Amino acid sequence: MHFCFICGNMLMLETSTGGRLRFYCQTCPYVYHLKAMVRVDVPLEHKAVDEVLGGPEAWKNADQSDANCPKCTNRRAYYQQLQIRSADEPMTTFYKCTECGHRWRED
Repeated sequence: MHFCFICGNMLMLETSTGGRLRFYCQTCPYVYHLKAMVRVDVPLEHKAVDEVLGGPEAWKNADQSDANCPKCTNRRAYYQQLQIRSADEPMTTFYKCTECGHRWRED
C-alpha cells in the first residue's frame, strides 16, 4: 500500500489513457505515473501466543479420570474444567492423555 504524501489517504492504482499505470488519490489531485515496478517487502512480526490452559505446569497437579483417548485408546487422562462460555452454559472439560499426551475437549 502506498499513501498520498499530501493528505495521507491510500493511493489507488489505475491505467491511464496512454496505457501506463499510475497511482492517484481519491480526495486530492495527486497523481504519480509509474516508471518501473513498485515493490516493498515488509516483514511481519508475529505476536507471542500464550498457552490457553497454562502450559505444561498446569497439567502437573491436574486430577486423573477414566477417559478414552481418541488417538491411542488409553483409558486414563488428566482433566481440567474451565468456563469458556457464558455463565449459564456448562463448563468445558479439557483432557490430556496420560500415555501419549494427546489433548482434546468435551463441551
